[in-house]
Amino acid sequence: MNRLQLTPIYGDDDTITHVIGIQFFTETNIDLGPVPGSFVKESAKLADRFRSGLSTYRPFPAGDRNVCRGICGILQLSDEVLYLKVLSRLTPRDIASIGSVCRQLYALTKNEDLWRMVCQNAWGSETTSVLETVPGAKRLGWGRLARELTTLEAAAWRKLTVGGAVEPSRCNFSACAVGNRVVLFGGEGVDMQPMNDTFVLDLNSSSPEWQHVQVSSPPPGRWGHTLSCVNGSHLVVFGGCGRQGLLNDVFVLDLDAKPPSWREIPGLAPPLPRSWHSSCTLDGTKLIVSGGCADSGVLLSDTFLLDLSMEKPIWREIPVAWTPPSRLGHTLSVYGGRKILMFGGLAKSGPLRFRSSDVFSMDLSEEEPCWRCVTGSGMPGAGNPGGIAPPPRLDHVAVSLPGGRILIFGGSVAGLHSASQLYLLDPTDEKPTWRILNVPGRPPRFAWGHSTCVVGGTRAIVLGGQTGEEWMLSELHELSLASSVI
Repeated sequence: MNRLQLTPIYGDDDTITHVIGIQFFTETNIDLGPVPGSFVKESAKLADRFRSGLSTYRPFPAGDRNVCRGICGILQLSDEVLYLKVLSRLTPRDIASIGSVCRQLYALTKNEDLWRMVCQNAWGSETTSVLETVPGAKRLGWGRLARELTTLEAAAWRKLTVGGAVEPSRCNFSACAVGNRVVLFGGEGVDMQPMNDTFVLDLNSSSPEWQHVQVSSPPPGRWGHTLSCVNGSHLVVFGGCGRQGLLNDVFVLDLDAKPPSWREIPGLAPPLPRSWHSSCTLDGTKLIVSGGCADSGVLLSDTFLLDLSMEKPIWREIPVAWTPPSRLGHTLSVYGGRKILMFGGLAKSGPLRFRSSDVFSMDLSEEEPCWRCVTGSGMPGAGNPGGIAPPPRLDHVAVSLPGGRILIFGGSVAGLHSASQLYLLDPTDEKPTWRILNVPGRPPRFAWGHSTCVVGGTRAIVLGGQTGEEWMLSELHELSLASSVI
């Protein structure tokens, strides 16, 4: 059991300028604190005991005016001030630790409103809003949700079987999540036939099944494109390879509109037509596109941004002094608010192309954004990244976790390495280091980035591809990052 003694330090005008904290550890019978049912009663007792103690508190000089004995100054604050102005500014890990200091702080750290504020400050309001839509999230509680998403102690694989059908059969489609729905668009059919139909799978349903959505004004058929979610229920399609060749058009669909209809966005100064590029969304309104393959198989290294909140969106290339090697099949992930992280892909190295395990980042909040190398390079002849780096790969899956960590798995992997092994990286660390994450359950044999999406912030849904050519869309694999309490 530990005890925290906080001693105020007084300045010349008898005002407190600093507080020294000393933590004492002693052997004692372990008191795990009140059970949830008696939380309110215990909190009231603690508050009464604390207020009665305050009435007898007097500073007691001990030979030096800067040292006094008595109750710590910070604990004289009201519980409301403590959790609104002090505790809410800490990280989830800090809150979990501070609950072991004393009974009063332990009781405060059981407050669900506090945990929600802590999670929102640490992960952002957009992430916490998504997490609130997770089925059973209220019963799980913010405290437990924060612990499980921080430690990943509850992460597990499971296999799902769903009804309905996606017909005709296809590969090289693109999928993304809108709330707790998985949306599939386009793909490559028989004889390289580009497709332009839309299917939806509602995972909130008691018996999920694929449904073909009748949508007016669909984009031209394509494969090798990207499908992203913006503004809540809006889907945006960019690029890909169509019947007439490579594309650089943009189409938006409001999935909740009655009836739903695709709408082309005539963005000015668009990027070069491309396929097998990577994209992500920023602030819920901005589409970012990077790299890919242009005409004649030329690999690209550019990065463009399109603000879809504008009445007449304009493409803007992000000017940088240096770019990572040109590549396709890589991933872009958003972390830390406005930072993007690039990983892997098939990258150019002189006249050759190699699978890569490079990691680069860019902070778009800077006046002059620039690409920075995060963990070194996995290119031949270069140094190894920190920790046990993922084998070089392309067409893989990258999952952004609350707090900025990135989870990598799947794709086309070099050598005999397993594509189902999970790798975790925290780019916010001073020295980012890869680590392997082992989770129970049966992972999919194959997982491709264009067929995987994150649903509700806690589940990565892998659409069931047995190989790159044969797809079993009635079989899904789910990587659950938090306990299911449905």
